[in-house]
Amino acid sequence: MKDREDEVDWDTICVTVTAYNSTGYQTEGDPNITAWGDTLKPGMNAIAISRDLMKLGLGHNSKVKIEGFDSIFLVKDKMHYRWRNKVDIYMGEDVAKAREFGRKKLNMAYIFKKDSIKN
Repeated sequence: MKDREDEVDWDTICVTVTAYNSTGYQTEGDPNITAWGDTLKPGMNAIAISRDLMKLGLGHNSKVKIEGFDSIFLVKDKMHYRWRNKVDIYMGEDVAKAREFGRKKLNMAYIFKKDSIKN
């Protein structure tokens, strides 16, 4: 029987990283409810991903590490189809903090299943 650690590994991709908040003008519908139906609360280590990143195996509750942060983030939301290669870090209701963060190109590590690699 294989150990779970033998079945998965981390890979890295460079993405554009921005920040978002639970405010009506930044989201569609209820600003605290994600596209997957999760409720966002300030302090959560949550991110939204552009939908093209889902082809890498990222989906609801996937774990990622973002360069410059010690925490592991969970994928809790997905963005509009127009965005590509992009991640939004959830920053609660602190709009000033999100604006200060700005836009950065950072490495993001994500878990993938080893058997999903196509030769």
